[in-house]
Order: sequence, then structure tokens, then C-alpha cells
Amino acid sequence: MERLLREHAPGLRVLGLDDVTAYDEPVEDQPTFEGNALLKARAGFDVTGLPSLADDSGLCVDALNGMPGVLSARWSGPPKDDDRNNDLLLAQLADVPDERRTARFACAVVLCHAGGVEVVHGEMRGRVIREKRGSGGFGYDVLFVADENATDQGGDGRTSAELTPQEKDAISHRGRALREIAPTVAAVLSGAGAPS
Repeated sequence: MERLLREHAPGLRVLGLDDVTAYDEPVEDQPTFEGNALLKARAGFDVTGLPSLADDSGLCVDALNGMPGVLSARWSGPPKDDDRNNDLLLAQLADVPDERRTARFACAVVLCHAGGVEVVHGEMRGRVIREKRGSGGFGYDVLFVADENATDQGGDGRTSAELTPQEKDAISHRGRALREIAPTVAAVLSGAGAPS
């Protein structure tokens, strides 16, 4: 976020959870990404009094009716485990032909501040491949090839886990949402309020 805000608010310091007094984070029990992001942003604002930005995101697989969706991090049950989640997803899609393995990463980013609440959404479409590849990123990145990287679209077929952080930011659901909300964050922090 700090890197994305530089063009809108040079010198701005973004604080993370480790930079504020510890508090109990809310249970993410909402049925939507936006609902969970709103819970987290409101909690941060209520505890710190500072404008708070939070996101929630996950992988929505068409052949699984949009699942794992908001359950992405806990798809294989507690505790959260990326390897188990990926293995379960591969098993669930084992008999699904390649052309039906379409999916999208979805993200909601919420800014909660004294003047109100701002919400943006981001999306990255692609497909789930049949084997894990790459060591970057996290979660389902090792199984996901974005449409922009698909070989049938002129791409090189790299998974999100094989991209550099800058390459991933340029096309990712989270990168798109953060770029969209960055001017609003800068306006709120400069005291100008959210742009209308």
C-alpha cells in the first residue's frame, strides 16, 4: 500500500497491525469478501481512531460454484494451511477438463475513516492448473495462471507464484483494488476527505 500511495502521497507511512496497540481481530464470519473486509476495517478504526484499510479475498472456482470463495484460507479446515488447501482443490478438480477449470481471484478493499466508508473491488481471471508451480506469493498462487499469462492468450503460462511481486501487482485482484482506492486514501489522509 505504501508503494502504491507514493504517487498520491509521497512520504506517507502506512502502519500495520504490528505498529498499533494489539487488539482482538474480529472473526471473519460474513458471507462476502466485502463484509469481512468491512469487519476488519471498522475494528481497526474503532480501536485506533486512525483511518483503517482492510481487505478480504479468495479464489472463486467456476466448476465449484464459486467456492472456496470466502472460505479460501480455511478450505481444508483449521488450522490454515496452504499446502492442504491446494491439495484439496486439486483433488476436487481432478476429473474436471482443462477448459472448465476457470476461476477468479476476487478482492474487496474497505477504507473506514471519520468521514465514512469507501469500498472497492478487484478481480483477476484465469484458471486452475493441474500441478503446483512456483515459490512466490501464497495461498493458491501456485495453482493459478491469470488470463494475462495464459499461453492461449500469448502469455508464457507462469503461475502467480512464478511472477515477480511487481508483475503480480500489475494484474492481481488486490493490486487493482489498491490502485483504485489509493487516491481516496491519499485524500482522506491529507484532510481533503474522500473525492466525490
